[in-house]
Parts: sequence; structure tokens; C-alpha cells
Amino acid sequence: MTVHLLLSAGRGPQECNWALARLLHRLEVDADRQRLTTHRVRTVPAERPGTYRSVLVRVSGSDVETFAASWTGTLCWQAPSPYRASTGRKNWYVIARPCQLDTFATTFAEADVDVVACRTGGPGGQHRNKASTAVRATHRPSGIVVVVDTERQFSLNRRIALRLLRRRIAHEDEAAQRAAVTERWRIHDELVRGSPTRVERPGPSDEGAHRSRSPQ
Repeated sequence: MTVHLLLSAGRGPQECNWALARLLHRLEVDADRQRLTTHRVRTVPAERPGTYRSVLVRVSGSDVETFAASWTGTLCWQAPSPYRASTGRKNWYVIARPCQLDTFATTFAEADVDVVACRTGGPGGQHRNKASTAVRATHRPSGIVVVVDTERQFSLNRRIALRLLRRRIAHEDEAAQRAAVTERWRIHDELVRGSPTRVERPGPSDEGAHRSRSPQ
């Protein structure tokens, strides 16, 4: 099973970008300890080397939902700022939320379409009302249904129905893609300082955590 987690520093200062890198390393260590696999699907680097504005990470394995829940919410990295020695602040916050990965285009195949002849009422003369020239086409994977009765030949209506199904499916794919992107952007603005669900501090396992790792 797989879960995608988006970690974001939101609109926080540069220390939050630094904290995100440390929290990400800690998450990966925790996942490895629980025999889960992680992969950085997408990273948005910040200005300073080895720091990130956001990271989308894929976590896979058994009982991954429990693991993801333990890393969901406001995360706090508790340590002095490495950039401003004069500041007394030690809590730097990051938001982590499960999110949907970009959707892929639906593969359209005529074999996945059930086409049946039917009759439709309304204007059009006796031929349209008496002959089963109209077409009802159902795309089984998506459940989308179209009915076409504009032509007097079944074959022409069938061709139009398949074309309409392709357009409807493409339109729904685009809508799903926009919704996924919008949801990810919304996560960036959900970060609220205080009341963290998880607090992490530097430790021996963080040695080398400053080294950035490129997506594979």
C-alpha cells in the first residue's frame, strides 16, 4: 500500500525550510526502521543548499496508513536557528498532509464501451421514433454514459457517441488534475504555528541530514 505525504514550510522563514529538511530525514529514518520504503517524488528547493520549501514523498509498505497518520499535521523541529544567532526562537514549524498524486490520463479503449441500440422520443419524424437507430454508449471504467440520436443511421450515431465519450473522459481527467493541484496548494496555507502534533529534536541519527538527495 502507498501513501503520498506533502511536507511544506508554508510561508515561514528560511529556518522552516531548514527544519523541513531535518524533519524529512527523520521521517525517512523512522520509515526505514518500520521497514517501509520512501521515495522523494518531487522537491522544491529553497534558497539555501540542502533546504526545501516543500517535498512530496511516497511511503510504501505494510500498515503505511498508521505511519502516515503519525506524521500528519503540524510538525515542529526544536533547535536554535543556524542562521540568526541572536534570535531566541527554537520552534520551527512544517505542515504535513496526505495528498493525491497527479492523476494520469484515462486510457480509452472501445473494448471498454458497451454500445446498445435504443429508441428516443421527441421530434424527428416517424423513422426516428420507430427504428432503433439511437445509441446508448457506456464507458464501464468511468461509468460515463452518452445517448446520441442525431443521425438516422446507427453507425453514425455510434461514431458520434464514441467521440463524445472521449471528450467527456478527457474533460473529467483535466478536472481531476486541477482538483489535485488545488488541494496541494491549499496545504501550503494550512500551516499554523503552535500546537504541533509531533515535536522532533536533533540527535545522532541526523548526522549527514544536511546532504540533499535528488529524486530517483
